[in-house]
Amino acid sequence: MAEVELTQEQIHGREKEIAEAKEKEEALLESNKKLVKEFGAGLIEDLGKEDLPNFHIFQKGLFYSHRDFDQYMKAIKRREKVAIASGVNASGKLHIGHKIVFDTILFFQKEYQVPCFIPISDDESYVTGRVKDQEEGLMNSKILAKELLAYGFDPTLTFFIIDQIYTNIYNFAIRLSRGTTLSALRSSYGYNMEDNCGVYFYPAVQSAHILMPQLEEHGKHAHVLVPIGPDEDAHIRIGRDLAPKFGLVKPAVLHAYFIPGLKGGKMSTTDPNSAIFLEDDPKTAQAKIMRAKTGGRETVDIQRKYGADHEICMVYRYLDLFYLNDAERADLKKKCKSGDVLCKECKDRLAGHVCSMLENFQKKMKEIKKETVDRCIMKNHY
Repeated sequence: MAEVELTQEQIHGREKEIAEAKEKEEALLESNKKLVKEFGAGLIEDLGKEDLPNFHIFQKGLFYSHRDFDQYMKAIKRREKVAIASGVNASGKLHIGHKIVFDTILFFQKEYQVPCFIPISDDESYVTGRVKDQEEGLMNSKILAKELLAYGFDPTLTFFIIDQIYTNIYNFAIRLSRGTTLSALRSSYGYNMEDNCGVYFYPAVQSAHILMPQLEEHGKHAHVLVPIGPDEDAHIRIGRDLAPKFGLVKPAVLHAYFIPGLKGGKMSTTDPNSAIFLEDDPKTAQAKIMRAKTGGRETVDIQRKYGADHEICMVYRYLDLFYLNDAERADLKKKCKSGDVLCKECKDRLAGHVCSMLENFQKKMKEIKKETVDRCIMKNHY
């Protein structure tokens, strides 16, 4: 067999590809960095080990920054009443990018029996035009509630807030609305005079969602944790600003890293091939993984000799993020760089994990009863 050699064109092409991948990574990190540089969030890495749970999401460093998370953990250790609030959009679909936040909530539920209040924003979806009418928002919200229970949320510790059903939330939002101004909202969100008034009022509703677990009627949980993506921090800043004005504790916040899409760069729900959705059947998910961006070489022979570049491989990234322990990650990295493993093998490995997850999720979807979902949806009691 003829000796394989890389051409200068191939070498320069790969160098350019790696540089572009690093630029995309930096772009994804920009939102996280901005929260620290401009809005006063603290770096997770600056917390001591005693302030972090013994959980792989934290061990892998998948949360970038925080607000008062150390205080939240101290409250847990003091056995004070705590809760988690974390919402989903009624116009969206659950995908693997949600895994960091969802798995973290499940950890706190299982490890510390922490109740979780989950607003499903049927009203925001409507006023922003993401759903065509309120009926669609309500229908989507009930589907998402069922999906979250199928994902593994404990029905005895999970409370869904669908505002068309739990309309009492608006009483609390009205109370909070006196604590902020139109100027503050426009500064935080960039609203303009052409936006409808529902959009302007929704930050008060969002603040009500994250502060309500502290109210007497909801158990008076002194400390609330809100794990979010960095793009959602404006909502929490408004809520944290309002809390002391109404005798409440500022909610703690965790900012997750953005998960890159299968093609590299930002994951987009408008591009179905960039994300694996929980509603995808295993064959669809496997096909997406087979088309994912890798760091493989032009031919098998070249890859066997020169190895692949794990730095730009989304298959390696997803395996590392979600499925490999430290020893497994080190072994795969070594084999990838040496050419002892090919991209097809890694794709098959990732597909095995993902398809197993989807099969389990979709099996549970069939088992979740309507009565269970209904019990978890908060209702007005007065």
